[in-house]
Amino acid sequence: MGRDVLVRGDRLADASSLPPGLVPKRFDCGGGTVEPGRINAHTHLYSGLAPLGMPQPLSPPQNFLQILKQIWWRLDRALDGESLRAAARYYVAQALRFGTTFLVDHHESPDMIAGSLDILADACEELGVRALLAYGATERNGGLRESSAGLQECRRFIQTNRRKGVQGLFGLHASFTVSDSTLENAGQLCRELAVPMHVHVAEDVADLEDAQQRGYSDPLDRLLKWGVLPTGSILAHGVHLDRDAVRRCNDLGLWLVQNPRSNAGNRVGYPRALSHSRFVAIGTDGYPASMPDEEAALLELARKETEHEDPRSVSVRATAGYALVTSHLRLPFGDLLPGSAADLVVRSASGSILHVMCQGQWVVQNGELLTANFAEIEQDAKVQAQRLWSKMSVL
Repeated sequence: MGRDVLVRGDRLADASSLPPGLVPKRFDCGGGTVEPGRINAHTHLYSGLAPLGMPQPLSPPQNFLQILKQIWWRLDRALDGESLRAAARYYVAQALRFGTTFLVDHHESPDMIAGSLDILADACEELGVRALLAYGATERNGGLRESSAGLQECRRFIQTNRRKGVQGLFGLHASFTVSDSTLENAGQLCRELAVPMHVHVAEDVADLEDAQQRGYSDPLDRLLKWGVLPTGSILAHGVHLDRDAVRRCNDLGLWLVQNPRSNAGNRVGYPRALSHSRFVAIGTDGYPASMPDEEAALLELARKETEHEDPRSVSVRATAGYALVTSHLRLPFGDLLPGSAADLVVRSASGSILHVMCQGQWVVQNGELLTANFAEIEQDAKVQAQRLWSKMSVL
């Protein structure tokens, strides 16, 4: 780290600031390298059980909307309290073992909206990860009543949550699944509480076409005209935004989050225009929160898709999540300088994660989760996954 630092609360401080005679506790990092905890700037904790044998549709989806309808919109409708808690705990536990100490989550469980953000927040607090949480309001199942319930869940959580290191945002699923009435309501709430929005934007061409059919140039134009995107709002994907739209996001201080593995898996395209913004971070869109794997996928996509741009410059720009978190939580992230958030990762010479500190507390040591029994979390996840697949099969 260059000089001795100590942990005070959830921040790093200069060891020279200790009172005379007080000796700081030292932790032997065993010759490993110390780096900041990683940030996943857009994910879905509710998908945490998906790697545990989620069945595929009998008829393979042919496009993005079919993927949503046949897989993910069936999964989120099948969620209940037990399966959601298991999914969140399993996802968070794995994230910490990957060295990811901050999660920006976008949640949906249409048959269990009220209280769902508390289930996620409890899992984050229990295991010791920092998080921004939002419910993605939509009309796709129950019309205006459903979208209103989603926005009110965000409002309730924002106003009542007191958990350390966890905060709430407003959320919308995407422009193409809500009416102007929902957008008007969402804009009013954002202004009333002075809280930003987290929403999928132009992930697929279907979102672009829907906005144009409604008389807007693109979904960004529609969301802005209804006042839904205060400064600091998080726009996931942005694949089909052109350079002018991306520059507009930059000028307004809106964050765009690139999700390479998901974009490749859903075959939605490569977001070429994101290089025109300073406010770009990287997320996993529900894939496991191994950020090195996400960056490797980004580099490979950039190598294939860009002819005149250095793919490594894209990668650097897309890992600027520290500034995103700073803008929301007012935590000074940096190169482990005194005053930075005490979210640290110790990595061995071979690249494996040895130790993880989050909010000034060790949460992983020698590769093992300290805040809960990982084997028990994994076993519960497997049991709940089978329940979830059974419920999905009849939807």
